[in-house]
Amino acid sequence: MPAQPRAWQRMLSGRRLDLLDPTPVDIEIEDIAHGLAFVARWNGQTKGDFAYSVAEHSMLVETLFSRLMPRAPVKWQLAALLHDAPEYVIGDMISPVKAAVGPGYSALDDRLTAAIHLRFGLPAQIPQTIKKTIKKADRISAWMEATDIAGFTTQEADRFFGKPDAGLMDGLSIRLRPPVEARTEFTARHSDLMARL
Repeated sequence: MPAQPRAWQRMLSGRRLDLLDPTPVDIEIEDIAHGLAFVARWNGQTKGDFAYSVAEHSMLVETLFSRLMPRAPVKWQLAALLHDAPEYVIGDMISPVKAAVGPGYSALDDRLTAAIHLRFGLPAQIPQTIKKTIKKADRISAWMEATDIAGFTTQEADRFFGKPDAGLMDGLSIRLRPPVEARTEFTARHSDLMARL
């Protein structure tokens, strides 16, 4: 019999994460924060001297989610922060590519998401109302990123991501900075939320 192809990745923490059958015990926030800080949104096609990382995007989505649902329990804020956490090992793909790859990508993402949620005390699957609100925050973030750093016109962003309520974005901006800074802030935000669960 031929040997099974390797489907695991060694993490900097020393953990060995099976990408096809992930378990919560092999997931560490430091690995997630490090990976997300080095994964570029928009395939790196953004203005500025630093890539806009998935870690930065995740923190913005969590802020927007909290504005959309200010009375949400802390656990759902944590779910918003971790909404793209699987990308620390599978990378970020723009939506059209995800659709072209097909259901295999979604199944992989779902398994990783479930393991990450369980690792940090969340249900494997979150309620649809929370999921929809996180998705709305995600689309507002995408609109901000598209118009600020990815070269989209406002009209294009409105068509692809929906026109957001300007009030939700008051005082928020896209931050481009070294990965180590994004990693540190992401880890600190996760610690803060975990302490309040």
